[in-house]
Amino acid sequence: MVSELGLPSTGDGILPDDAIVALHAAGAIRTASPFDADQVQPASLDLRLGDTAWRIRASFLPGADADVADRLSRLALHRLDLAGGEVLETGCVYLVELQESLALPEGIAASTNPKSSTGRLDVFTRVIADRARSFDIIPAGYAGKLYLEISPRTFPILVRKGSRLSQIRFRRGDARLGEAETVALNAAERLVDTPQPDVAGGGIAVSVDLSGAGFGGLLGFRAKRHTGLIDVDRRAQCDVDDYWEPLVTRGRRELVLDPDAFYILASKEAVHVPPSHAAEMVPFDPLVGEFRVHYAGFFDPGFGHAAAGGRDNAHGGARAVLEVRSREVPFILEDGQIVGRLVYERMLAKPRSLYGEGLGSNYQAQGLKLSKHFRPWTREG
Repeated sequence: MVSELGLPSTGDGILPDDAIVALHAAGAIRTASPFDADQVQPASLDLRLGDTAWRIRASFLPGADADVADRLSRLALHRLDLAGGEVLETGCVYLVELQESLALPEGIAASTNPKSSTGRLDVFTRVIADRARSFDIIPAGYAGKLYLEISPRTFPILVRKGSRLSQIRFRRGDARLGEAETVALNAAERLVDTPQPDVAGGGIAVSVDLSGAGFGGLLGFRAKRHTGLIDVDRRAQCDVDDYWEPLVTRGRRELVLDPDAFYILASKEAVHVPPSHAAEMVPFDPLVGEFRVHYAGFFDPGFGHAAAGGRDNAHGGARAVLEVRSREVPFILEDGQIVGRLVYERMLAKPRSLYGEGLGSNYQAQGLKLSKHFRPWTREG
């Protein structure tokens, strides 16, 4: 299988786009229809919804001795046909069999994450495999179906067969950089535009920008409740003011997060992912604050890379947009507070295309940007 994928015979790393295409050709990724033209990303594959969704009464994991279908027969409340599109309501949990299934070779494992646009709509998703005891983790050699759990938290969404809400990354071995390796890579490639970045546990710190200086006094956006519908497959369809409340600086470099509210904010650091690596924003440490940051954690090779058009005018690299949700209590978030860590992983080979390089990437050199579903917005409206 190594020779069929065109991969080096040794070494650990993330599989690039050409290897993902080769996995499909070799039958390790199985689909009922060919890949969409833009489905393969530099270091990941978008996953497509299948024909049917089930409203289920609770989230679940099948466990080591059961398939998802076995549990679904007891938990499903009703069935939805996605051929013509269906509305998924806020506060409900749905399960959809994905069009992609797997027959992975030994030594190749996978992990999944929501797509950036999914996270920015506050749509909580995670992939479930048969006999799984954890979400979003597919073990090496797995053969079986994949299902996507979907739970819209703020906005009702319209989805259909073929909608792409999640993405999958394939890897061989343990490709994560240790602390010393991350320090060395930052010295060579400048991963964040900080003179002395905070590196711990192999991850490089990312903090929140609440100064208002970088975006004309705009701190971010807070989602409104009881809004209209969002079609996940349509770009620039919605007016920002119908769905979001802009947050502007009032002289204080802090923001009180309301319980169960959803925010779009930006990192203080500009982030760079060189072509030789991929990155992932790891979950925030719950011991530091009662909020969750960044549902959609994959950063592809070339994000914020100058040769791929990733450097904005003010910063080397591109800002990370942060999806923030407070938990049960109000919490004061302060300018410069660490809200997450970027963990870098080696690529097995450089991808054929980098993020932003003619791929229609929505968030290269992004600044503070809402999802692709919203029309451009200015302070004057």
